[in-house]
Amino acid sequence: MKVYQTSEIRNIALVGGAKAGKTTLAESMLFEGGLINRRGSVDDGNTVSDYRDIELERGNSVSSTVMYSEFEGKKINIIDTPGFDDFVGEVIAALKVIETGVVVINAQNGVEVGTEIAWRNTSKLETPIIFAINHLEHEKSNFDETLRQLKAQFGSGITPCQFPVNVGLSFNAIIDLLMMKMLKYSENGGKPEILDIPADLKAKAEEMQATMIEELASADEELMEQFFENGALTEEQIAKGMKLGLINRTFFPVFCINAKHNMGVSRLMQFINASVPAPNDPSLHFKKTTKGKELKCDVKNPPVLFVFKTGMEQHLGEVSFFKVFDGEVAESADMYNSTTDTKERITQLYAVYGKNREKMDKAVAGDIAGTIKLKNSKTNTTISGVKNTEDIVEPIAFPAPKILMAVKAKNSTDDEKLNAALVAKYRIDPTFTVELSKELKQMIVGGQGELHLNIVKWQIENLEKVAYEYFAPKIPYRETITKKAKAMYRHKKQSGGAGQFGEVHMMIEPYVEGMSWTTEFPVRGSDEYPLEWGGKLVLNNCIVGGAIDARFIPAILKGIMEKMEEGPLTGSYARDVVVYIYDGKMHPVDSNEMAFKLAGRNAFRMSFQDAAPKILEPIYNVEVLVPEDKMGDVMTDLQGRRAVIMGMDSEGNYQKIKAQVPLAEMNRYSTSLSSITSGRAMYSLEFAQYAQVPGDVQTKLLEEYAAQQKEED
Repeated sequence: MKVYQTSEIRNIALVGGAKAGKTTLAESMLFEGGLINRRGSVDDGNTVSDYRDIELERGNSVSSTVMYSEFEGKKINIIDTPGFDDFVGEVIAALKVIETGVVVINAQNGVEVGTEIAWRNTSKLETPIIFAINHLEHEKSNFDETLRQLKAQFGSGITPCQFPVNVGLSFNAIIDLLMMKMLKYSENGGKPEILDIPADLKAKAEEMQATMIEELASADEELMEQFFENGALTEEQIAKGMKLGLINRTFFPVFCINAKHNMGVSRLMQFINASVPAPNDPSLHFKKTTKGKELKCDVKNPPVLFVFKTGMEQHLGEVSFFKVFDGEVAESADMYNSTTDTKERITQLYAVYGKNREKMDKAVAGDIAGTIKLKNSKTNTTISGVKNTEDIVEPIAFPAPKILMAVKAKNSTDDEKLNAALVAKYRIDPTFTVELSKELKQMIVGGQGELHLNIVKWQIENLEKVAYEYFAPKIPYRETITKKAKAMYRHKKQSGGAGQFGEVHMMIEPYVEGMSWTTEFPVRGSDEYPLEWGGKLVLNNCIVGGAIDARFIPAILKGIMEKMEEGPLTGSYARDVVVYIYDGKMHPVDSNEMAFKLAGRNAFRMSFQDAAPKILEPIYNVEVLVPEDKMGDVMTDLQGRRAVIMGMDSEGNYQKIKAQVPLAEMNRYSTSLSSITSGRAMYSLEFAQYAQVPGDVQTKLLEEYAAQQKEED
């Protein structure tokens, strides 16, 4: 295919809620560009974008799809993104490599959860956006109400550049305020008939155009001065204001489309070509490297590629999608993975649209392309033409998991195969996490919601043929003590020949940062051991008169550590204990390291049980961003989860609730929150501290552990 120069490239992402019509819009854009000669539909399961088995079964996108269209001398790279928040990682990755987002809205429903989520994500990344109001051909469509909701939710910068003539079943015409013409479409859409604005709509069009020009003028002081002086702007000034307003997010143009029947799509594409910034537009807020260098998409610089997506394709294997942030790249180019400092080779180069591929001779700065058989370069890696550079593109900040579940193969013979499939899934989806927890003795997976995890399950069970189940993961409790206690244990074993003998006397007390040691037993040597699971163990040697030889102290420590890794109460890790070894006995023949390890282990267990032991639970900082009208319901739900409300703040049209909640109460919270708020709220959580569980909870945990031990015996 033709090699497009940077100034001829436009990069957009289609974002918004599910069922807004993003995939259908992409289909019409490809049709307008001649990439396809017949438009498919989501209902018929034959669109370019939704081609994966799971998408055909569900009837909506679960993964972003990279495509392009060639239109009026420009190449428009298009990334169609999923509408559900469970797949937000796909949206964030797409926004990393495009210059403008197109937020698609269903005119039947107005501003939905998906619209709000798209706004939040584009706001965080300062991405320019265009609103495309779709589905204007339906009986319940309401353009005016949708526009009112947009302005109420997102501010006065929302500015129509078009308005529909006859919303509803007979929709076929749009008034274009940039052209000041009426675009009238045939039943099959396509190229419109360009007509004068009807007399009864002329005054409305002129008033709306004046408002639009005033909004444009506010994007730049010079334009504002021209507007006040002349009462109008020239065509050139309008184009300048349009681009500046987009880039600075002060101007959010609104367009009208009927994507299903290809009405308004070519006009939207004309606007994208004319007003959306090219990747090297000097007014852009350029992406940066980790060392602060701006990536200006300059073809003269050494090549810098950034892998933003990795996918699995039948018959191809792993496919890597990247943006050229600087320089240019051709097939068979030897490159370097700057993230892992390894050699890489671009064996093949493709322009991609869905599962279709077109060979490219080269990709220049600003373009998006695909390749296969990369050895080391997964999502979020930088590939450079310069060896040994530590400067990489700022990585995508993927969200932490919102839901954690334990997994287990239904057939134990599939354990290894399941583990491999889960790890392979993580390699292509960084919002899906996998961890084999030594502490919990479980495989723990994380995702953005139950839908996300269920989609992963469908893929592994149907494609890898491994059946497995999810269940609530164990909670990583901790055990500690609240007072001093003493214990003595003698290990004595005689079974012919050399025996085993070791006797240990110890006292334990709670560890507190900055504490001083007890004077009851003079400390002759003290060692502090930070524990990998948090907290500390302090071992004080108070032996006098050689009651226990110094060479046996490490064995005693080993016995104590073994018991701390499997606490006496529930088998959880123990922490924050000071141990005093103050007496003991040896046998000149039978004493050995094993004897003292066992004596130390049992003396620690006995003293721990007498030291008013307590179970600690992990407490998490939780921030919930919720619409004001749902705040009471969310607060009530949190308090039912033993939450402590720490404060509240306003954030735009939302309220932010800050709370501390026990992890044990957060199981399936994402599903509950979505149900309470109809999907309009979002939350994050971060570990805060360990705190004692209430007495009734501790009693319940002890009973459960005792029953479990009895069952295992």
